[in-house]
Amino acid sequence: MDNRKEVREFLVSRRAKISPDQAGLPAGSNRRVPGLRRSEVAALADVSIEYYSKLERGTLAGVSAGVLDAVARALQLDEAERAHLFDLAHAADGTSAIVRPKRSRVKQWVPHQSLQWTLDAITEGPAFVRNGRMDVLAANRLARAFYADAYANPQRPTNLARFQFLDSASYRFYPDWDRFADICVAILRTEAGRYPHDKGLHDLIGELSTRSDEFRTRWGAHNVRQHGTGSKTFHHPVVGRMTLAYEGLEMAAEPGLTLTIYAAEPGSPSEEALRLLSSWAASQEEQPSPD
Repeated sequence: MDNRKEVREFLVSRRAKISPDQAGLPAGSNRRVPGLRRSEVAALADVSIEYYSKLERGTLAGVSAGVLDAVARALQLDEAERAHLFDLAHAADGTSAIVRPKRSRVKQWVPHQSLQWTLDAITEGPAFVRNGRMDVLAANRLARAFYADAYANPQRPTNLARFQFLDSASYRFYPDWDRFADICVAILRTEAGRYPHDKGLHDLIGELSTRSDEFRTRWGAHNVRQHGTGSKTFHHPVVGRMTLAYEGLEMAAEPGLTLTIYAAEPGSPSEEALRLLSSWAASQEEQPSPD
């Protein structure tokens, strides 16, 4: 799959974000482009304007790691953006299959039994496994209760990106909806750079772009991020507001999958809310299923 358009739009968007002052350059007058000029990036990266222009047209195949590093420094890319640039170069060079194992296109991944046992052993916080497309592949009881609205449609797999942009319940569940939306799209954009041949991901992006203006606008910004640790605030329909810390752990045995665990500060109202949620989840499981 030709990724030149993706490369071009990413480099142009990063260049537009840096002011001459941030780059230590005189602003001057009569600037007709936002951010830096191509010639300025080329000078900062110590490459010719012709060579940098070729890169910005989307031609990253064969580019050395040294040049990519120089461009990343010139554009002041953060760690996630630098990794994304290298992912785009690997994909353009046809070496992504060497860097990362290909995903199976035939068989859907099913969590092995011991993984589910491990998740079920985590009883005081939601814990779940997702892929880069934001599909929830395995979860403990508390995670299923936590994401009850996202699990509401049993006809299709639970996907946090679809929930974010296509389900109105997400506006209640995420009090800071815009921040969560930005994070969600940045994760998907990062995944697209890593796995440009993932048909499931392309189908998801096409669906969200068609059905959500909010997603389409954010997708065009080409922002990427690493999503490993932090805290988030939620408003659960049963137990109300909770502020939870989270850790996202890459699964060594399953490249591309992330184990996420949420936890509340000990003694906080959020910890009490999680206890109430656990009791509610248990009561839901005890209810007889309808005939």
